[in-house]
Amino acid sequence: MAAEEAGPGLEPEPEPEQAEGGGQPFPVRPSSRRLVVPASWLSPSGSLPPELGAWFPRLEELDVSGAGLSALGPELLGLGRLHTLLAKNNRLGGAGSLPKGLAGSPLGLALRTLNLSGNRFAQLPEPLLGLRGLRSLSLGSNRLQSIPAAIQGLSSLEFLYLGGNFITSVPPELANLPSLSYLVLCDNKIQSIPPQLAQLHSLRSLSLHNNLLTYLPREILNLVHLEELSLRGNPLVVRFVRDLTYNPPSLQELAGRTIKTRNVPYVPNDLPGNLLRYLSLASNCPNPKCGGVYFDSCVRQIKFVDFCGKYRVPLMHYLCSPECSSPCSSASQSSNSQSESDSEDEAIVAARRMQKVLLG
Repeated sequence: MAAEEAGPGLEPEPEPEQAEGGGQPFPVRPSSRRLVVPASWLSPSGSLPPELGAWFPRLEELDVSGAGLSALGPELLGLGRLHTLLAKNNRLGGAGSLPKGLAGSPLGLALRTLNLSGNRFAQLPEPLLGLRGLRSLSLGSNRLQSIPAAIQGLSSLEFLYLGGNFITSVPPELANLPSLSYLVLCDNKIQSIPPQLAQLHSLRSLSLHNNLLTYLPREILNLVHLEELSLRGNPLVVRFVRDLTYNPPSLQELAGRTIKTRNVPYVPNDLPGNLLRYLSLASNCPNPKCGGVYFDSCVRQIKFVDFCGKYRVPLMHYLCSPECSSPCSSASQSSNSQSESDSEDEAIVAARRMQKVLLG
């Protein structure tokens, strides 16, 4: 996932230089600013060469992903220009996986993007919690079971990816990150969201899909800048859709529908004033193939808006009767990829009540 690897707002950079194995790090230039380290550079214990910082003092971006690393050692602490460190899919997670004194080191002061996804961390490493200049942190697909309250110390954080872990709760202290714009907590075991998250006034995207949420705090409506909210695969979505009911129309509504749909002529002198006002309140069914109207009785349906398969927002729309097919049903049925993206719980819900629209 691109957003997980780089975070938002990072422009594409030229390809980093690929180092060659065999001890001495040339033909890669010592002046290189971007470097991908091969597994052949690692010591038998799974660590980087202790001379790495001296070899490449001007490094700005370092990628050690998939190298089999078991530790990031003090050889990195002197890299005062390194703003991006990618260490995905390694064996990090044990004691001493990150160097002591990281927060106060030249590296700690310079670092802006850190990706540790696909490792073995069972808790957020303590050395990370003092990186006050860090803007993007990814720890997806690890073994995290909780989020420490001390995460509020990452005061510059804009992007936080913690998807694919075993997190069961969200601390209210997470709301003390004033710049946080993207929060990804999908594919965990979270049962509730603290109302304090409404204080994240910069939040634009919140991913909560595939958790155990049965409700959302009302305060979440105060996230006025929120553009993307992903909730699929949670009990609250399925229950909400199942609870939608249809109240049969009254005789007055049936008569009003007949007058409107069959264009029965009438003039103000033909009907009492209250009925004239009633007829003026008719709403057109949004299904262009229907042409019907409704007054007080309608069918509420959930339309799941899918943003490139990642963010899905449940939106309410109204139809004149249960027999009226949704205007977006044909588009939904024509997309196999959309159908496949439904979770098992959602598939149980009647298809007429679960619609999706793919936004290009």
